[in-house]
Amino acid sequence: MGRLAVAVMVSLWVIPISILVNRIVPEPYMDEIFHMPQAQQYCKGNFRSWDPMITTPPGLYYLSLAHATFLFPGLSYINGASSIFEVCSPVILRSVNGVLAVICSILLYEIITLLRPALDDRKATFYAVVLSMYPLHWFFTFLYYTDVASLTAVLAMYLACLRKSYWFSGLLGAMAVAIRQTNIIWMLFVACSEIINITLGHQRDKIDIDDASVSIRKNSQQAPENNAILSSNLRKRIISSKLDTGAQSTHTRSSTSRISTPGLVDDIIAVCLTSLHMKKKLFVAFSPFIILLVAFVAFVRWNGSVVLGAKEAHAVSLHFAQILYFGIFSALVLAPLYFSFEETINFFQSFWKNRPHSFFQAILALIAGFISVHFFSIAHPYLLADNRHYTFYLWRKIIKAYWPMKYLLVPLYVYSWLSICTRLGKVQRKIWVLGYFLATAAVLIPAPLIEFRYYTIPFIFLILHSHNNDIQSWVLMGFLYVALNIFTMIMFLYRPFHWDHELGTQRFIW
Repeated sequence: MGRLAVAVMVSLWVIPISILVNRIVPEPYMDEIFHMPQAQQYCKGNFRSWDPMITTPPGLYYLSLAHATFLFPGLSYINGASSIFEVCSPVILRSVNGVLAVICSILLYEIITLLRPALDDRKATFYAVVLSMYPLHWFFTFLYYTDVASLTAVLAMYLACLRKSYWFSGLLGAMAVAIRQTNIIWMLFVACSEIINITLGHQRDKIDIDDASVSIRKNSQQAPENNAILSSNLRKRIISSKLDTGAQSTHTRSSTSRISTPGLVDDIIAVCLTSLHMKKKLFVAFSPFIILLVAFVAFVRWNGSVVLGAKEAHAVSLHFAQILYFGIFSALVLAPLYFSFEETINFFQSFWKNRPHSFFQAILALIAGFISVHFFSIAHPYLLADNRHYTFYLWRKIIKAYWPMKYLLVPLYVYSWLSICTRLGKVQRKIWVLGYFLATAAVLIPAPLIEFRYYTIPFIFLILHSHNNDIQSWVLMGFLYVALNIFTMIMFLYRPFHWDHELGTQRFIW
């Protein structure tokens, strides 16, 4: 098993389905009509050309150029291609995401084994394969979009950071931002997660050493052999503390440690105070992330916006309802984990046990949900006009079917987010959960358009850190993903339709 098995299993569907997609849909479709010509300009060496309708940076096009350059000698021998431009066909450009999807599956496996070292290798392999079938990630593997490259770069950055290679992680973070600019948020999240791990681990080491030292001083009048025993115990506690710090880098905790772990406010104070104490060490270690952040701020100031093109259609907004949509969408695609009878019972038992705090929390969440839906729910013109996307039908047939429907969905939104936070809170520190929520909100709320593609990275971080070991739930989730992938691909390939006002074949897409 292991990384090779993951790569082989993912390749077994990437290769044949890529061939099928390219045979039935050989021409650029949807956003490919912007991305492919731009990549082909780069293949010509024309790096000053830029399509004003493209909103993301050119990172994907540079990766495509490297990919085409690598393939050029072989294709030149087989097909007689005389230049790299001739290699940059739609088939070759789409194959970039196929290669990246295999790499991404290996990264998922590596992260799973690092976060959960006690997990059986076969289970880690199976989990990585199931996550590689996540419907949004899976579908866009076969088209020339930025999503697969973006996720791959972010996961590579995260893996390097978990392995303490901060400079390499910063370099990969720059690549991730060059592919999609909102990845600056995930770069900050990854850096902050590691700072939390370092500072809280350092504080725990200090407490253990201080406690052990006090024990030795109190028993300093005892026999020399007792002092030797105590000194040995001190060394053991220091070693144990360091091992605990390493385990904490996986962001997991046992049920015993959860009982003794301080609350959110205590964690925030501890992180802030320890960060001040370690400021020089942290500044040096995370300087690549700081440099990248400063460069990004300078770029936004120079560009006048976060997006590069089509600025009017992608203006920053206060779309608070977007975070609610993400909650229920994630809960639905994790239905075997979140909506089982046992999980529901456990959730409500925990809710009742922690009253009145839970009731106060739920009421605040409901109020925030109703305010978000009523005042900060945006119907983007692209959403209303483009019936090729599933979000068009979800908006018309569910959210806007009847005027009270959007309000009736608020309790489901709240339940989804409370269940997400409850599950994460079982294995993560509360400060980490807060950081995850803020990062997700920072990525989704400014986006005026409802796009499930935007949910991929926060979803992957969510499932990686939920640490559910129920193999039956993972099997059911795998079947759910396979069913969704088959349905969406059949609809895309074999259920085309035509518009009266525009020529060409139209296809359903996420």
